[in-house]
Amino acid sequence: MDANRRMVTFGLAAAFALPSVAATAAPADPGPVLHTWYRLILELVRHTPTYSPPVASRAFAYLGITAFEVVAAGNPALRSLAGQVNGLTPLPAPAASGPQDRAVVMQAAMAAAAHAFFGNTGPTGQRAMTAMEGKLRAQAVAGVPADVVQRSEAQGQAIAAHILNWSLDDGGHVVENMGFPHSYTPQDGPEHWVPTSLVRQQQAPLLPQWGTNRPFAMPTADACPLPPPPDYSEDPGSPFYKEAREVYDVTRTLTDEQRLIARFWSDDPMLSPTPPGHWISIAWGIIERDALPVEVSAVLMARLGVAIADSFIACWQSKFAYDLLRPVTYIRRVIDPAWTPMLITPPFPEYPSGHSTQSGAAATVLTAAFGTDFAFEDATHVDDGLPVRAYPDFWTAAQEAGISRLYGGIHFRAAIERGLDQGRCVGAHAAALMTGV
Repeated sequence: MDANRRMVTFGLAAAFALPSVAATAAPADPGPVLHTWYRLILELVRHTPTYSPPVASRAFAYLGITAFEVVAAGNPALRSLAGQVNGLTPLPAPAASGPQDRAVVMQAAMAAAAHAFFGNTGPTGQRAMTAMEGKLRAQAVAGVPADVVQRSEAQGQAIAAHILNWSLDDGGHVVENMGFPHSYTPQDGPEHWVPTSLVRQQQAPLLPQWGTNRPFAMPTADACPLPPPPDYSEDPGSPFYKEAREVYDVTRTLTDEQRLIARFWSDDPMLSPTPPGHWISIAWGIIERDALPVEVSAVLMARLGVAIADSFIACWQSKFAYDLLRPVTYIRRVIDPAWTPMLITPPFPEYPSGHSTQSGAAATVLTAAFGTDFAFEDATHVDDGLPVRAYPDFWTAAQEAGISRLYGGIHFRAAIERGLDQGRCVGAHAAALMTGV
């Protein structure tokens, strides 16, 4: 599907089709409201130019926490994340006493949060959000007394405003020049990253300061450190050369299945919901399949969003600490100057693999929620013409996501395997959050 047709399809779907999900539910159930907003948010990520994977992960964390705090405020069995995630202070109490409608609270909170975190999306996205807000609000408030609507909307907006205010000083609020510094001085030495693109903007790496952002559940950005990558060497007998040779040899003899795996997990910005959105999509597929209650889905979105956001902070902290060159640079320098990988190499250092770290974190959270032998199907890219893939468990999917980057010619094996290890550590911090479910 070409870009213009996709944008038209997206606008029509958001404006007319998606709100029907909420129309069949009881007015007080916030679950369909939450689900419908997430369906739009996954499309907004796809169509917002500044939403590279780290930026997308940050939005998913704040949106997930917003939704969870709405549900927790109406359920005494749930425990707020205030005081558990870094810097979040207690949520505001209702300004006025009296009953509230949970669906109206959720609608007000998610509408405010979506507009805040996607304020820089394009005109089509803006129209989609406005249409979504109007239609879902009309459905949520139908038959609800005016005073209840007023209290509910005020509370939802207050929760969203509190979390937005908390987000402003985390280090990731402002993204200039699509995340590329206006100036950047590469490190000296053959082992260090150099630009892999001819695009002028990408002569500097993406978001080099992202690893200094405030994490969510991790105590510090370097709470899940990695050992260094294999020592750089051009000696054919060295471990580093052997890793590069593996990438070279594998990519020259890819099977159809390996090519499909590389494409399925590529999740390029502006062409997909990005790697963070891919795991959010997986989770929503399970929620839909198993008709999980809103308490469970809200907990899952909060923990998964936090894990993925922290994984990009941890990964970027490691990437710029080691500043390792990409396979395309090494292989063309040392092995074959004409080699071209299947996928375009992203514009930032190699070690560890961001796909691996975030997939390991996601798999850790999802395994904690559903168990070690939980089979599922991943239909994230059906609308993009790729088939549904089935997995016996989350770690099989995470490992496939990791190795897809070797098939694509983007990462060495050490970055993949150690990135999964880092993700396991990151995900454990998110899975340990005390929510009550």
